[in-house]
Amino acid sequence: MESDINGTYDGANIQEYSSLDPMAKELIDAAIKARNNAYAVYSKFQVGSALRTTTGEIFTGCNVENGAFSPSICAERVAICKAVSEGYREIAAIAVVAYQEHSFTTPCGVCRQFISEFTRKDIPIYVAKPAPVRVLVTSIYKLLPMNFVPIL
Repeated sequence: MESDINGTYDGANIQEYSSLDPMAKELIDAAIKARNNAYAVYSKFQVGSALRTTTGEIFTGCNVENGAFSPSICAERVAICKAVSEGYREIAAIAVVAYQEHSFTTPCGVCRQFISEFTRKDIPIYVAKPAPVRVLVTSIYKLLPMNFVPIL
């Protein structure tokens, strides 16, 4: 039986925030905090993200818009670029927080490919709203099953 709670329908991938492990909650909370710094003056659509590296560091990001639109950058890519610029190139998990009344905001296609570039395995992606009651728990392979992997 499905019910509309926290703006989305319950399903196998929807979990109560309170039931998540502390490391997942820590990422979601960091993404909520990062969202407050979003520069979303054109769309008014604020997004925050936080990732954990395989060595345990957390990096955050928010979306940054630009009047020319194409130079705008998503929160997920900001967090990843911060991690890479500090020498970390392997993501263990990532959280994305935004507000849409009736659905969760999953990473866009570009961000899905960008995330997949920095992990060698399937990693959890936690998608929540700014006041998380329910969380969509998915993974990079579920969101991007046929990622492009360049031959290096």
